[in-house]
Amino acid sequence: MKFTILFLMAMLPVALVAQSQSGAASGVPSVAIPKITAVLVIQTPKQGVTAAQVMAVIPAEIRATVKLYLDGKIRQWYSRGDGKGVIFLVDAKTEDEARAIMETLPLAKEQLMDHQYIPVGPLMPLRALIGPGELLSSR
Repeated sequence: MKFTILFLMAMLPVALVAQSQSGAASGVPSVAIPKITAVLVIQTPKQGVTAAQVMAVIPAEIRATVKLYLDGKIRQWYSRGDGKGVIFLVDAKTEDEARAIMETLPLAKEQLMDHQYIPVGPLMPLRALIGPGELLSSR
C-alpha cells in the first residue's frame, strides 16, 4: 500500500506533463477529453467598477450565494489570494449551465463583474494507473 501511494505521487507530475503536452504537434488531444464534472468560475470586478459599488451589493450577493450553495449549485467558493475577486466551483456540466447559475447573482445582475468559465473534470492520465479490468468492474 505504501509503495502504491509513493508510486502514484511520483507519477502525478508525469501525468500532468502528458496531459498538458497531449496533441501539442497536431493540435488534437491524443488522450481522452475528460467528462466535465464542474465549471470553475473566476469573478473579477469590471474595469472602472469601484469597491463602493461592489460593497453596496455584497449583502444581497452573500445571501444569494449561500442559497445557491445550500441548493447544491455552488460546491465551493474562495476569495482570490490577490484580493481581486472570487472563485466558484459550480455544479454544472456546461459553461452555459454555469453561466445561467451565475447570472442569478446580484453582482451579475448589476453587471459589475466579469466572469471567466473553465470546465473541469478528472485528470485523465490517471486512468493509465488503473488496469482495464478495474475500469470495467467499477461500473
